[in-house]
Amino acid sequence: MSDRSRRKPPLVADRRYGEAKAVQPAPKSKAPPKPGTAKPKTKAKPRPVRRRRASGGGIGGFFRAVIGWILGLIWRIFWRVGAVVLIMLGLAVGFVYSTLPEASALLDGRAKGSVTLQDFEGNTFAWRGDQFGGAVSPDKVSRHLKNAIIATEDKRFYYHLGVSPRGIASAVRINLSEGRGPLSGHGGSTITQQTAKLLCLGVVYEPDKWESQAAYEADCRRGSLWRKGKEAVYALAMEAKYSKDEILGIYLNRAYMGGGAYGAEAAAKRFFDKPSSDLTPAEGAMIAGLLTAPTSLAPTNNLERSQNRAAVVIGLMHDQGYLTDAEAKEAIAHPAVLSEAAEARAGGYFADWVMSSGPEFLTRDSSADVIIRTTLDRRLQTAAEDAMRFIFTEKVKEGSKAQAAIVVMSADGAVRAMVGGRDTKVTGAFNRATQALRQTGSSFKPFVYATALELGRSPLDTVMDEPFCMNIAGSGQWCPDNYTNQHYGRVTLARALRDSLNVPAVKVSESVGRDLVRQVAEGFGIHSDLALGPALALGASESTLIEMTGAYAGILNGGSSVTPYGLIDLRLLGDAEPLMGTAGGIGERVIRQEAAQELIWMMEKVVSEGTGRRAAVPGWQVAGKTGTTQAARDAWFIGFTADYVAGVWMGYDDNTPLSGVTGAGLPAEIWRETMVRVHEGLTPKPLPMLAPAGASEALDPGAQRDPVGSGVERFLENLLGGGGGNGTPPPRADR
Repeated sequence: MSDRSRRKPPLVADRRYGEAKAVQPAPKSKAPPKPGTAKPKTKAKPRPVRRRRASGGGIGGFFRAVIGWILGLIWRIFWRVGAVVLIMLGLAVGFVYSTLPEASALLDGRAKGSVTLQDFEGNTFAWRGDQFGGAVSPDKVSRHLKNAIIATEDKRFYYHLGVSPRGIASAVRINLSEGRGPLSGHGGSTITQQTAKLLCLGVVYEPDKWESQAAYEADCRRGSLWRKGKEAVYALAMEAKYSKDEILGIYLNRAYMGGGAYGAEAAAKRFFDKPSSDLTPAEGAMIAGLLTAPTSLAPTNNLERSQNRAAVVIGLMHDQGYLTDAEAKEAIAHPAVLSEAAEARAGGYFADWVMSSGPEFLTRDSSADVIIRTTLDRRLQTAAEDAMRFIFTEKVKEGSKAQAAIVVMSADGAVRAMVGGRDTKVTGAFNRATQALRQTGSSFKPFVYATALELGRSPLDTVMDEPFCMNIAGSGQWCPDNYTNQHYGRVTLARALRDSLNVPAVKVSESVGRDLVRQVAEGFGIHSDLALGPALALGASESTLIEMTGAYAGILNGGSSVTPYGLIDLRLLGDAEPLMGTAGGIGERVIRQEAAQELIWMMEKVVSEGTGRRAAVPGWQVAGKTGTTQAARDAWFIGFTADYVAGVWMGYDDNTPLSGVTGAGLPAEIWRETMVRVHEGLTPKPLPMLAPAGASEALDPGAQRDPVGSGVERFLENLLGGGGGNGTPPPRADR
C-alpha cells in the first residue's frame, strides 16, 4: 500500500502531461551520476539559460547584440592596426636611432663662425657673426640657468619619453580657445622636441641644395602635422640614444639666444660678460626668457622688455620650488642689466669699419671663430660720443637733421675712436667718417703750403693778396676772392694760412705747380680724385674724414705718409699665433721733417691767433685748420696735439647748406669738446714745431698792428651769428 501511494503522483502527472514526456529533461537531469555532484548541476544549469533568454529577447536585445558585435569588430581592428603602427613606429625610431651621432658632435651647429673684437688692451667690446662661447654641459652651467630653462620650457622634462601628450593637448586647447589653428601658436613641444627641431631632424645645411640659409632655417621651423610627427619620432629616438642631460646639453649649446649668441656660454658672455657658470637667478631667468623670441626679447634690443619677461620666468621658478621666497624677491628687485660691452651693442661705426677693412673670408664669411685685436681705446671712444651728444644737445636747434662725424687717431694712423653720425649706438649704418665723400674746403690748404715748404720756401716768405683772375681753358676767366671780399696786400705764407686767405693759396699753388700739390696730397694719403683746375688749392676735391685725418697725422709725425688702420692682429680662437697683423701705419716720407715742423708752426697759429680759435684746448698747444665748402654744405675742423690727431666733419646727408655754421664754429667746438675729454689726466706736451728765424718779429707784431685775424673773426661772427669764419670754393673758399 505504501509503495503504491508513493508512485501515484508521478502517474497522475504523467497522464496530465503525457505528451511532454519525450521532451521533459527533468527526470534525467535529476538523476545524479555521482554522489555529491548532481545537486550543484541541477541548480546552476537552468538559471543561466533563463537569463540568456530574458536578455536576448526583444528588439532591445537585438540592437544590443549588434552594437556589441560592432564594438568587438572595432576593437579587433584597432588592436591590429595599433600593433602595426607600433611596429612601424618602432622601426622608424630604430632607423633614426641608427643615424644619430654622438652627443658631443651636435653641440655647435652654426653655419658660420663668429668674430670677437677686442680693444687695444685685449678687452672684448663687440661681437659679430654667430657667436659660440664654447661647449657647456648642464652640470657646468649655473643651476639657476638650468632650472630657469626647465621651469619655462618643459617642467616634466625628466619624466617623459620625449613627447608629452598632456602638453600637446594643453597647447591645442589654448590655440583653439585663442582662435588659432590647433598647431598654430603654442606647440606643446618638450625640450627634446625643441632640440630635434634645432637639429633640423638631422638634415644638414648644404649651400648647393638650398636657396639660402634663411630658406633652410624656415624649412626646419615648419609646423605641419606631418612635420610634427617626424619631430616626435626623432625625439623618441633621441631619448633612446642619449641621456636626459645629454639632450639638455645639446639644447643649451645650440639654442639661439639673441644678439648673435648661440648657446648659453655665448649668451652669458654677450650680455653679462661672464661665464655661464656664474649667472645669478636674475641673469639665468633673462637668458631663459629669450628662448621664446630671442630677437625681439634680446636685452640689447629692448632691456626693459627683456627684464619683464625675466620676471615671469622668476615667478615660474618660484612656483616650481627652484627659488625660495627671498631669492625670488631679490631677483625681482634687482633685475639683470647688460655689461659695458653689451651696452656697446655691436661696436658701432668702428666695428663696422674694422670688419669691412679685414679680409672677407676671415670677417664677413668666416666659417671659423676669429678674434681681432683692434686699436680702439674705449675711453677715447666715450669721449668722442659724449662730445657729439653735448654739442647737438646744447648748441644745435631741436629738430635739426644735420649730421656730424669724428675720428681720433694716433700720429701713426692707429684709429682710437670713431663716430660716424649723431646716433652713436648703431650697427650697419651709413658711416660718414669713412663712406661720405665731401668737398674739403680750406682744410686742404695745408698741403698747398707743405708743397711750398718742401721746395724751400719759408713760412715768412710773402705773397701779394690782391684781385686776381685766371683764364681756364674751356671755362673762361676765373677770379677767386677772399671770404671778406677784401684784400690785404703783401702777406706772409704763415699769415695767409692763419687767416685762410684764398687768393694767396691759389697763387702759391700755381707757383709751385698743381701737379706737385696733387702729388704731395696723394702722398699724405688723400687718394680720392683730386681736382685738375686751380680750385684744387681751395679744396674743390672730395675726400673722406678718415683720409683727411690720416693726412694730418702725416704732418704731425714729421712728414711721412700714414695709412689709417684699426686692426692690430687677427687669429683663430684657440691659436696663440696671429694669422695676420696690421696693414696700416707710417709709410714713406712725403716731405722733409723740417718742412713738416714749419708747417705745424704755421697751423698752430691758426688755432692760437686765427680762424681756429674755438678749437683751443686749455694748457695744450694745438695745430689745425678749418674748412667750409660752397654754400656751407660741408664744415670741417681737423687738428692735433702732440698726442692725438682728430677730425670733425659736419653737414647734411643730402647736401643741404648749413645755417650759420662754418668750420670755425660748431665743428671746431665739437673738436675741442672731444679733445678736452681725450686729454683728461694727460700731461701737456709741446708740439714738434719749428719756428723760422725772426718769426716773432715778422708775424706776431704784424698780427697786433693789422687786425686781419681778429677783425675777420668779428666780421664773420657778426655776419653768421657766431658761426665762425669760413668761405666756399669755387668761386670763394672758406677761412
